Amino acid sequence: MTATSRDHGVQECIPEFVQMNNLACESVGGKVLFATDDWFAAAENLLKKNDPEFKVGLFTEYGKWMDGWETRRKRIPGHDWCIIELGVPGIIYGFHVNTRFFTGNYAPRISVQAACLEPEKRALPSRGDRTGSAASEEDYQVAEKFKSENWDYLLKIVELKPGYEESSHNYFHVSSRKRWTHVRLNIYPDGGIARFKVYGIGQRNWSLCSPNDLEDLLSMVNGGVCLGFSDAHYGHPRNLIGTGKAADMGDGWETARRLDRPPILKADDKGILQVPGKEWTIFRLGHPGLITHIEIDTNHFKGNSPNSCQIEVAVLTPKEEEEKTKAKWDVKFDDIWKTFLPITKLQPHKRHFIEGTLIALGEVVTHVRITIAPDGGLSRVRLWGFPRQLP
Repeated sequence: MTATSRDHGVQECIPEFVQMNNLACESVGGKVLFATDDWFAAAENLLKKNDPEFKVGLFTEYGKWMDGWETRRKRIPGHDWCIIELGVPGIIYGFHVNTRFFTGNYAPRISVQAACLEPEKRALPSRGDRTGSAASEEDYQVAEKFKSENWDYLLKIVELKPGYEESSHNYFHVSSRKRWTHVRLNIYPDGGIARFKVYGIGQRNWSLCSPNDLEDLLSMVNGGVCLGFSDAHYGHPRNLIGTGKAADMGDGWETARRLDRPPILKADDKGILQVPGKEWTIFRLGHPGLITHIEIDTNHFKGNSPNSCQIEVAVLTPKEEEEKTKAKWDVKFDDIWKTFLPITKLQPHKRHFIEGTLIALGEVVTHVRITIAPDGGLSRVRLWGFPRQLP
């Protein structure tokens, strides 16, 4: 797809899968289990949520400080690699390999392998701070139980581009639709990568879930995924379905200020601003279900929370979803949506819990549209309910 900045007019070709969840991010529990070498910078940096940074003139006792994973120049046979445990097991749709600031020292080639391991086969001792070190013989022996050299290839050897601003983003599609728990990132033969993002959709075994178990049907852990949005100037709406409480405003969905705001704002007797514009985002639930409780959290958004929020629901087949996603959820599809939570006033920096009579619909649904007016930010949305099969 082509992503366009509404305010800057800048166009950049970005694949559709980047709207999905980063299953390997440290903020959702992703972690490095093993790396062959961490001399200049530890592999844990690959999984950071924030963008890489560069500190001019900063050196450590091992060399130039770098915000990524950087191995020493290899002087022995072989190549470097690391094992990453996904924070959220699921289906992988693509990789984003960012080489930013690694210009004369980037890894020139990579490949990616993956496995779906049972829980009892996943554990490895905590690595601690490994900067300035290489894997010991004991480390290799522990990692050997994973047999990672035999894992399936999701990406055969491909070339990377250097970490200049215009060339640092490398995107790779994945065709497999299997469930994975671990990936092995191979670099050939050595070098550095700033960030490694594994985009996909979480997948849980719903057969182990009782129909009477109350679940957050929207959570990324349970398979919720963002399908579209109107604006994400400061924060992507996929953050709404992240794990735990938001760390800060950057860990939520925040839009730009709408330019169609009236010069003087007016509100009705319920405090709802009467404005022409609104922002929206659409999600597929992790499982069709009957939603009974809503949590809308504006945590951290103190001077920039929305005035109001509305939630609508729909039942869509995969084919219908594909059609509407390709059409960027054009307004001609508005008739598919049914009001679930009527326009409701929000308060800044507060968790709002809604249930019972305020919820307008009691049907099994598959998709939701969250609308805020006129603009602003939310940190989390939870839709608690019971997984159900469609009639």
